[in-house]
Amino acid sequence: SFEDILCLADSSSLSDITLDGNPIAQETWYKHTVLHHMMQLRQLDMKRITEEERRMASIAARKEEERKRESHRQTLLKEKKRLTICNIARQWEIQQNRVALVASLNEDKDNEPCQINGSAAYVFPEESRSLDTILSSAVQGLSVLESHLVEVEGDTLCLYGAGALECLDRNWSVQTAGMILTVSFMFIEFDEIVQVLTKLKMKFPNSVHLKFKETNLVALQQFNALAHMHRIEQLTVDPQGNPVVNFTLWKHYVLFRLNHFNLQKINGIKVTENDIVMAERLFGLLAYVASSELPQYRTLSVFGELRRKQFHYLLEGKGKKSGIGSEESSDGRRNGGESTTRAMLNYVTKDFHVEKLEEIKERKTFCQTYVENLAKEAAEINMKNESLQKLWPQMFIELVRDAVIEIRNKNSYMKLCLQRITDQKQ
Repeated sequence: SFEDILCLADSSSLSDITLDGNPIAQETWYKHTVLHHMMQLRQLDMKRITEEERRMASIAARKEEERKRESHRQTLLKEKKRLTICNIARQWEIQQNRVALVASLNEDKDNEPCQINGSAAYVFPEESRSLDTILSSAVQGLSVLESHLVEVEGDTLCLYGAGALECLDRNWSVQTAGMILTVSFMFIEFDEIVQVLTKLKMKFPNSVHLKFKETNLVALQQFNALAHMHRIEQLTVDPQGNPVVNFTLWKHYVLFRLNHFNLQKINGIKVTENDIVMAERLFGLLAYVASSELPQYRTLSVFGELRRKQFHYLLEGKGKKSGIGSEESSDGRRNGGESTTRAMLNYVTKDFHVEKLEEIKERKTFCQTYVENLAKEAAEINMKNESLQKLWPQMFIELVRDAVIEIRNKNSYMKLCLQRITDQKQ
């Protein structure tokens, strides 16, 4: 080994060395390494050393040093990434445990011990060392913060943690943005992902594959939100952190709802024509009922002017005729849009639903107050009417009496009327 002869490099007077026949001399790096560490040598293995050989040895040594530094940098990079993902996973687990605990307390107020299911698939380091003590400086090409990580691996954009969604606001270069084909989400609430889908299709127009892992996909209706994407050819939903995958018909629902995208693969399995037909059979009637039972004003607010004609076809029952459904579906694919019935199946995030509930509550309070005021006003009018009915006979008698007394003397009454007319003219 080179360590066996490394002590010879300390000699300043050594000028000639022969190692021929030793195993070390068979190594490809042998000559360059020896010359680099023993610059005072004049001969090696009974051959005179030229300046060109010294220069080449120096270059080779520099390359070797750069390779070692790069290897060390990559090691630090992997360690930093691992620790960051562990930190994100820990925060996600704490958040999920907190949500599960609140839900359990709301359902069971008897203070019974509740089971909390968290993500236990990640091994965290036993020691609580900070990243600063492990790495002396940030590694270029990796954006790491305490609670999120953004990384581009080939044609895949990996987003870890909710804070990573802010990267969509960056000014991505056209080349990098056009290169991204797959977007992977990990440890991010699906409701938060829904809010950035519009930005996603604008920033990365060539993205055709979405991956979800630990995103709390729990209901089929959440897939409705993906209908607003530009294009999806593949969809991967990891069972870890996504209970919706346990539903038997989840793939068929995805195929039905995202039919206008012509999905090619779901969780790596190729979609067949039979799958599409089965999805249509299972959920086609559901979508038709949802669209036909929805009030017209709600439908028009969803579609706008461009879909009025399709909606009127649906109301008149023409959509049931053979040919209309296929035409509508083909038009939807041709225009890059979704069919009328499918578009009725949409998804509202929890935050937006809460805002709607608050708005409905305010409207309800206003309507209640308005109706109460109307009822109060109606009651007062009724009371006045009843009082008038009681007083009217006496009032009528007095009116007749006053009129009779006034016109009893015809001449004086006429003079009084003429006087009134004269006063009015003046």
